[in-house]
Amino acid sequence: MARASLILCLLALFVAVAVAERVNKSSSAGLIWSTAKEEAELVRKPDSDVDPTAGVVDDIDGIDGGFSSLDGMLQWAIGHSDPEKLKETAQDVQRMSPDELKQRQMEIKELMEKLKTPSDAQLMQIAIDDLNNSSLTLEDRQRALHELLILVEPIDNANDLSKLGGLALVIRELNHPESEIRKLSAWVIGKASQNNPTIQRQVLEFGALRKLMMMVRSSFVEEAIKALYAVSALIRNNFPGQQLFYAEAGDLMLQDILGNSSIDIRLRRKAVFLVGDLAESQIEAKDDVELPFFSNSLFLKSVVDLMVWPDLDLQEKALLAVKSLLHLKTTEARVFQEFCNLDILLDKMKQQLQGLTQDEFQKDYAVDVENLRREVELIYHRKLGQVGEEKTYL
Repeated sequence: MARASLILCLLALFVAVAVAERVNKSSSAGLIWSTAKEEAELVRKPDSDVDPTAGVVDDIDGIDGGFSSLDGMLQWAIGHSDPEKLKETAQDVQRMSPDELKQRQMEIKELMEKLKTPSDAQLMQIAIDDLNNSSLTLEDRQRALHELLILVEPIDNANDLSKLGGLALVIRELNHPESEIRKLSAWVIGKASQNNPTIQRQVLEFGALRKLMMMVRSSFVEEAIKALYAVSALIRNNFPGQQLFYAEAGDLMLQDILGNSSIDIRLRRKAVFLVGDLAESQIEAKDDVELPFFSNSLFLKSVVDLMVWPDLDLQEKALLAVKSLLHLKTTEARVFQEFCNLDILLDKMKQQLQGLTQDEFQKDYAVDVENLRREVELIYHRKLGQVGEEKTYL
């Protein structure tokens, strides 16, 4: 609020200078002030329906250079100034010489320049420059990465990160000795890569996928989670990325995560979601030969077993993955039945969900998951050949 008060005072000066200048140019002998009531009428906010371009800001904390015009700033400053103090300031300004008045106007112009909000590209360049500073403190390095994390979300900004040389710097930070820096760097890469083929390609060209996959096995849980997030974002809808992922034994990495009950559940959620995503990509690539690990019995069982894990979010993601796996040509219904015990687990899951429907806070979610479970059950029975296309469980 101290900054806002200072800005308010300076803007009051701006108003006073503007008013005094008008008076000096006027043929009137003196300055005529309205009453408090009339003043309120003068500074009343313009009707947005009448003047949609009016630049009035309601909240003093919102001062960030967001005025649409000088008139908007003038209106705002009048409305947030004490009328008596404003009157006194205007009278003082009125007594200034032309040179003094010009000097004040220059000061106000400099203030206006300082109040301008920098663009995203400028903010990004500042953060990139900080990362490129070898003497930067650990705290400031973290701050720079946090700023980039916010800035790279829009796809245009993510592309600017690369153009400004920031992508290479962030990838370099994956090798930083501090886990927190590695985590934040992976997070930035994941954000920038989401649904962005350009950044996906560039990150792969830098060879960062292998490093990220190594980080997924980190003993620092948060680092592992953000690394897997980045891996998923890099290879989603990206065939070259998926091929490289498989070449680096990504299927074994996923199987190890899914089959290890001691691993943090958040990491297992991301892993099983990635399995479903990869299976969907395989289904869409109809002309390509399906990868053998999708039909691996141990791999399939590691996914199916998560359907009855005591976490509704994980159950839902496991169901979605099983649904996609059932649609693959190379997966056999016999393996799901005899090795994975899918029949038994679907029934067990049904019982669990019935219990959750009695919970006021989980009821709606449980009903949605139960509908998905029924859909998976139908697809599974069709694959077994036990039911016809005309029968429905929904």
